[in-house]
Amino acid sequence: MSGEGPESIPTSADSRSHRPTKKRALTPVSAQAASVDALFAHPDREIHIPSAGSAVSRRLAPPEIVSNVQGSSAGAGSGEFHVYKAARRREYERLKEMDEEVKREKDQAQFEKVKSERDRKDEEKTRKNREKREKMKARKANKGKGGANNGPSQKPDGAIASKVQPRQDNKADDDDNNVNDSKKDIKTPEVSNGQTSVASETSAAPQGIIFHDEDD
Repeated sequence: MSGEGPESIPTSADSRSHRPTKKRALTPVSAQAASVDALFAHPDREIHIPSAGSAVSRRLAPPEIVSNVQGSSAGAGSGEFHVYKAARRREYERLKEMDEEVKREKDQAQFEKVKSERDRKDEEKTRKNREKREKMKARKANKGKGGANNGPSQKPDGAIASKVQPRQDNKADDDDNNVNDSKKDIKTPEVSNGQTSVASETSAAPQGIIFHDEDD
């Protein structure tokens, strides 16, 4: 509580106190807002982003092997207790570093194995899809060639020329032949000495019964 006064009030509420107020536990949102505010407080300041390999490079080399490691109660009650404790700590750090290195090697080997298996499956799938596409292209090409050889021919303008001629063309040819034949059957009149003599058509007309007079 604050000093003398008629009533006891908390120190944080006393205006005469210069003690900094306690901060409440920050939520993830408030912590992110505080970090963003601190980042934009000095926009001209250069921000140093450590590289991923810097943590590994700064790691100290594992300590030397400790041949004789005492128990946790070694040297208790004497002035050499810190010596035994430091020796145990160095040995445990060395063993921990060795275990971490073995774990990293196993994880890397497992990652490489999974990656190679995944790449092999992807390559196999890609090969099957490529073969399927090539078969489809070959089938379409063979089908197109067969249709071009056996199917109806196409004119340059895209119209299909049929092998069978239309029936009206044959009929028109027959009509022309009949007209020519009829023209040949008709005899033209002969002109001699300015007089026109018409050929007898009795030969063309059907002959009937001929009567002869007996008196003649």
